[in-house]
Amino acid sequence: MTGPRNPSPERWTAYDADAVTVARSLLGQRLVRLEGGHRLSGIIVETEAYLGADDRAAHTYGGRRTARNESMYLAGGHAYVYFIYGMHYCLNAVCGRAGEGTAVLLRALAPEEGLEIMRTRRPAARRDRELCSGPARLTAALNIDRALDGIDLRTHPQLWIEPAAPVGEGRIRSRPRIGVASAGSWAEKPLRFLIDGCRHVSRP
Repeated sequence: MTGPRNPSPERWTAYDADAVTVARSLLGQRLVRLEGGHRLSGIIVETEAYLGADDRAAHTYGGRRTARNESMYLAGGHAYVYFIYGMHYCLNAVCGRAGEGTAVLLRALAPEEGLEIMRTRRPAARRDRELCSGPARLTAALNIDRALDGIDLRTHPQLWIEPAAPVGEGRIRSRPRIGVASAGSWAEKPLRFLIDGCRHVSRP
């Protein structure tokens, strides 16, 4: 198992921009979960942007505000973790200004550290490329749940994003988001971003 390699890691902090910019910029950065002194990490290879009150697929569509989505209204840099289908968690990085209700869903990682632990949590994964190839898979592999909802990714000691190798614009592809068919015309907008050719990207 891999121990922490840097007790004071550099944090990725560019959360103040709009959701599309953040969703594209997060590709190639490293998500890190620290548990019991062990690092579990992976490179972010797929994201989805959710644009707030006008976006019919966003949890904040129409300005809807509940106990469940309150963290999505925090300032950029906080985590929004929600529970879906009565069995899965999904992790989002909130972006923009406080009150805007915009966020980026982290859809898939290319695992780097802590694969031994991830395999015990994702025994159904036949290959390592399936460990984090989907939003519910990555939260299961890294043990992310509602206990981490609302934490500040810029300062939290157990969950953060580190800067890593940037992804060139030529390698970024945009596609419609997954699982938002009820959002009308918003379901077809190319607000899912992925690294072209990456085998760790989720499958619809």
